[in-house]
Amino acid sequence: MSIDETTVLTTDNSLQTSFNQIVDIEVENFFGCYLLNSLNPKCKGRTYIGFTVDLNRRIKQHNKGKEFGGAKRTSGKGPWEMVLIVHGFPNEISALRFEWAWQNPEQSVRLKHLNLSKTKRTSLKFKLQILGEMLSIGPWTRLPLTIRWLTDKKQTLERIPPFHMPITSGPINVSKNTNTIPSKRKKNNNHILPTTTIEDSKTFSTCNLCNDLIQPLVNVSCPKCSMPFHIICLSKYFLKNSNQHYIIPIDGSCPSCSKNLLWGEIIQNKYINRSLKLVTTNALNDESDNEDNFI
Repeated sequence: MSIDETTVLTTDNSLQTSFNQIVDIEVENFFGCYLLNSLNPKCKGRTYIGFTVDLNRRIKQHNKGKEFGGAKRTSGKGPWEMVLIVHGFPNEISALRFEWAWQNPEQSVRLKHLNLSKTKRTSLKFKLQILGEMLSIGPWTRLPLTIRWLTDKKQTLERIPPFHMPITSGPINVSKNTNTIPSKRKKNNNHILPTTTIEDSKTFSTCNLCNDLIQPLVNVSCPKCSMPFHIICLSKYFLKNSNQHYIIPIDGSCPSCSKNLLWGEIIQNKYINRSLKLVTTNALNDESDNEDNFI
C-alpha cells in the first residue's frame, strides 16, 4: 500500500490528550528534528529536515547561509520558516536516526511498507504524511515525543499520533545544558558543570520497589506522590504484564499511589526537578559570593 492510498485522520493544534497541557518550562537535554519550509517565491514547495539542540540558533544559520553555519541545501533559498519540531528524544543518536529516516523515507527499512518510489519528494504535505507514519511505527511510536508547531499558519497532521505524544504550539525555552555524545559534561557561562549537582551527591533516596539507594542520575519520582524509584525498576514494573520485550514503557500505575502515569510525564518531571535544583544551587552560590564580596 502506498502512502497516498493510506486512510488517514486529520487533526489540528486543538487536539487534546491526557498529557497535552504542557507548561513551557526550560527544557534540558533537548534534541529535536525540525521541518523547514521556504518562503521564497522562486523556491516554492522546497522543504528541509534537520536536527538541532538549539532551534533559535539553527533557523538563523539557515537564513544567513552556509557561510554562517547553514546547510548547503538551504543556502540562498530562503527565507525559511520552521514549521514544526519533534522533540523528546532520549539522546542525540536517537534523534539523528529519526532525522535520517524522515529525510530518506524511500531508503528506510522501517518505512518499506509504504512502497515509496525512489524519486525524492520534497513537498510540505508529503513530509507531514511521512512524519505521521513514522510516529505510528516502532521504534519511534514508544518514545515520549512532543510534536510542536512553530508557525501561526493553520497546519494539520494527517494521522493522529499515539495518545502519549502531545501536540502543542508556540516557542520553546531550550536550556543551555544539553548532553551530547562527544562530552558527558555540560558547559554554562564558560564553566564546566558536572552532570550531578553537589546537593544531589549528598542526598540519596531509596527506591520504593527494590529498597536500594538510588544514584541521582537514575532517580525518577512519581509526579503525583513524589515517591522515588530507580528508572529501570519503574520501567520493569510498568512492563511486567507486557508480552513484548520492550525497554521503554508508554504508561503505567504508580506502585505507591496507584495513579495512572505516562512515561513521558515521569521523564519530564525528572528534568523539571533537576532544573529547579540547579536554579536553587546557583542562587545560593550567588548569595555566598555576594557575602564574600561584602566582607
